[in-house]
Amino acid sequence: MVLSSCTSMLSKIHHLIVLSACLALFSCRKPDNFDAVPFIEYRDFEQLKSAAGPDSIGILHLYFRDGDGDFGLAPADTFAPFNQGSEFYYNFFITYYEKQNGTWVKIIPAAPLPGADTVSNNSRIPLLTPEGRIKTLEGDIYMELFTNNPFSPWDTIKYEVSVADRALNRSNQLSIPEIILSK
Repeated sequence: MVLSSCTSMLSKIHHLIVLSACLALFSCRKPDNFDAVPFIEYRDFEQLKSAAGPDSIGILHLYFRDGDGDFGLAPADTFAPFNQGSEFYYNFFITYYEKQNGTWVKIIPAAPLPGADTVSNNSRIPLLTPEGRIKTLEGDIYMELFTNNPFSPWDTIKYEVSVADRALNRSNQLSIPEIILSK
């Protein structure tokens, strides 16, 4: 009876050691070695076709990674340098171009009403900093964009995009392949 009890106890200890070793092995995930400066990569652009008229909206798909996880802005991030009117109020930057007579021309969309601000595709990506010790981030960004400038006769556009993290590090800048619109 004592021998059976000792064998049972040793078996339980053995199982506990194996379980502990497995937990230690999988819980100590080595962080990915990403740079603290964000990186973006173009994946796709899907033009949403309109049956009623001209193309007007598209979905831009990007891959991103950030080594220290200080990516995104909270709704309360409204003080400098994230205050409205400052360069870093937005953390997703986009520039709109039209191909005019074979040349790419940067367009600043007109204000919808006299005296109003110009239209911007820049956006605020929400706060994504992960909980825990490992802060590296990677994932996909899907951004809905207005594609058709109703004040322009030109039908070929492209975008240049970049992002910034909370330490104000700007990512690489991407030039999205040209998009031909139905006007």
